[in-house]
Amino acid sequence: MKKILLIEDNDDVRENTAEILELSNYRVVTAPNGKQGIALALQELPDLIICDIMMPELDGYGVLHALHKHPQTAAIPFIFLTAKSEKTDFRKGMGMGADDYITKPFDGTELLNAVESRLKKTAAIKQLFSQDIKGVTEFLDSAQQSGHVQLTSEEREVNSYKKKQVLYTEGQRPVAVYFVVSGKVLVRKSNEDSKEFVTDICIPGDFFGFTAMLEEINYREAAEFLEDSELMIIPKKDFLELINHDQQVAKQFIRLLAKNVSDKEERLVNLAYNSLRKKVANGLLHLAEKFRESGPVIEISREHLAHIVGSATESLIRTLSDFKAEKMIDIKGSRIMILDEKRLVNLIG
Repeated sequence: MKKILLIEDNDDVRENTAEILELSNYRVVTAPNGKQGIALALQELPDLIICDIMMPELDGYGVLHALHKHPQTAAIPFIFLTAKSEKTDFRKGMGMGADDYITKPFDGTELLNAVESRLKKTAAIKQLFSQDIKGVTEFLDSAQQSGHVQLTSEEREVNSYKKKQVLYTEGQRPVAVYFVVSGKVLVRKSNEDSKEFVTDICIPGDFFGFTAMLEEINYREAAEFLEDSELMIIPKKDFLELINHDQQVAKQFIRLLAKNVSDKEERLVNLAYNSLRKKVANGLLHLAEKFRESGPVIEISREHLAHIVGSATESLIRTLSDFKAEKMIDIKGSRIMILDEKRLVNLIG
């Protein structure tokens, strides 16, 4: 049974509205003012909130603003009840994150249709999506159908790229976010001494290029293809729509975007504090996961590997030679074969 919080200072409206909802098999909790409504929302964590705008002490806008400050209640769908129909009220509420409006006086059918519609949209956008092109396409379709987002096209553009092709360089203005459908993309950054550091290798299922867009800056990194690849392109306008115009959509999209954030943070800590042997071992294990489809074989230039582990190329080569002598890896040209993954794991542990 879905739980609805109703915040309304008029006793008759509150009681009549609650009765209509309860007769339709919703569990209803009520509050006579905004302050009590906020306390009940945090306590009950309802599936949906219906709130009057014009109330003494704390109006509906204040309630919505306060609930958006709490992670537990920020994404709960919110419907305003209002006796006003001026466009300015609608714009203000929608700009603050309200999901819908019901204008007083309303009948039971209008109320129930609005509630059912919003709960269905919320259920649709809460579903989990797989981290592949099918899942991302399903998410984008669901967002377009269920949320307050207007995407530029129903077609999801997928482009092909050649090995060593550069997608963008440092200083360029971001125009899109990219999702790796196939292949591998190397993302690298240069410091003041023009030394390069590989910040990530993106594989199928990874998004990249969104940080600069969120920070509203030009790219601080460059992206180059390690092998022939395919990318799904999400234009800047669509990306900002998905992030900014619907709480539920944004939450689901961020969950997809954040797939590799914790991994990247862990790698940066490793680069800052570990010994060279640990850095190289960790880098090899990280790449082994990225190259998992190729078995225990990693094919990458020594320069790129040095940038990934954060060391001089000469130091990396010496460490790789030590690992080979210790029979943890084998080396044939640019190919590195992991022979003893368990010992590498123990080395960084």
